[in-house]
Amino acid sequence: MTDIRVLVADDQSLVRAGLRKALETDSSLVIVADAEDGAQAVSLGLALSPDVVLMDIRMPVYDGIEATARLVERGFGGRVVILTTFGLDEYVVGALQAGASGFLLKESPPEEILRAIHVVADGEALISPGVTRAVIDELAKRPRRRDLAGALASLTPREHEVLHLLAQGLSNAEIASRLVVGDGTVKTHVARILAKLGVRDRVQAVIYAYEAGVV
Repeated sequence: MTDIRVLVADDQSLVRAGLRKALETDSSLVIVADAEDGAQAVSLGLALSPDVVLMDIRMPVYDGIEATARLVERGFGGRVVILTTFGLDEYVVGALQAGASGFLLKESPPEEILRAIHVVADGEALISPGVTRAVIDELAKRPRRRDLAGALASLTPREHEVLHLLAQGLSNAEIASRLVVGDGTVKTHVARILAKLGVRDRVQAVIYAYEAGVV
């Protein structure tokens, strides 16, 4: 198994130490560096190219949203998981729109944080159950964007169906069970959806679907 390289970004030293201790229980994870603020997170992320950044949402210099956006804008190829102490944080949708691939509560059990790292490193996306409802409610309030319809028109009927199921928060295995197809088939559909919509991952596809008024 290839090691997953992780950057931990949080302005509280105790939190960084706690995350480091949790991550060290998984031999497949390698902590490449710690960052004390958003600016450090950006510079270290670009310099070290970790697979995953655990990013606190409230930090000095740049907050987690701006740091994530700056990484994505500069071609960062890894994934960002946002950590927060607030399940209904008003920044949750902004963080995901900035390019984050996951959103977890800091008080999540260590095993949930470890699983999240593996999930996003594998190209998936993850939102803690504690904040999923808040994300959906916020997205549902937003005005629809007609400029997104063109790419959606390129999806096949089956791809539209898969996108709807993605928007409901279903995993590949759950989608496969619902459609009575293999996991590999679902992965192919998801990959094609991402390519056609021009988005990074499943979370971005779900945001696209809501903003376009598909769901």
